[in-house]
Amino acid sequence: MDMKKRVSLELRHRSPAEVQELVLDNCRSSEGKIEGITEEFSNLELLSLINVGLTSVADIPKLDKLKKLELSDNRISGGLEVLAERLVNLTHLNLSGNKFKDISTLEPLKKLPQLKSLDLFNCEVTNLGDYRDSIFTLLPQLTYLDGYDVEDCEASDSDGEGDGVDDEEVESEEFWEEEEEDEEVVAEEDHGDDDSGDDEDGGVNGEVDSGEDDEDDEDEDDEEDNDEDSSPAKGQKRKRDQDDEDDEDDE
Repeated sequence: MDMKKRVSLELRHRSPAEVQELVLDNCRSSEGKIEGITEEFSNLELLSLINVGLTSVADIPKLDKLKKLELSDNRISGGLEVLAERLVNLTHLNLSGNKFKDISTLEPLKKLPQLKSLDLFNCEVTNLGDYRDSIFTLLPQLTYLDGYDVEDCEASDSDGEGDGVDDEEVESEEFWEEEEEDEEVVAEEDHGDDDSGDDEDGGVNGEVDSGEDDEDDEDEDDEEDNDEDSSPAKGQKRKRDQDDEDDEDDE
């Protein structure tokens, strides 16, 4: 997809002034130039043009609020004066993988007073023996060059990116989420154990176990059987009465 068409798609449901971040990575540029981006993107803070075939930044518009510009993996070799003129509040500039060979080609960046971080990875200029010292001398406003400060201390995410999230905070949030999930699982297991205990004791919610009823019925049946066994049958009783009458007649 070409760059101009990609910009049009980004503006289908919003106006240029509503766009704060615009990522056009891997689009095709026409004749190595920036297309489709105008001064109407007045609130743009991040513009990413990675691997779009740029050879020049001459057509970049004036964007007073732009803070981060990603231009890595293009074919830019100079012409940075326009950045100093039109991106006065730029703080992060990534020129990695371009064609910069001499320190002098970076001199226009001196006019970017807010520039805090500059990346030049995989540019020929990094092969110079005094590369780091020369850049920090040329651009005293810099805090980080290729992710490291003048003392070779690595930039943190928040310093290097401007809006990074602290890893410890993320790990802490994940930890507490896992703790809450574990507590919920334990609570469900305990509830299940209580229910099973109620069943063993004779039912839940006041219901009486049918097994105990059966045992009581059997005990009552046994008592009735014992009573019947101990009392004489009706036929035997009538016979005994007749014998007693015969004995009285004989007397």
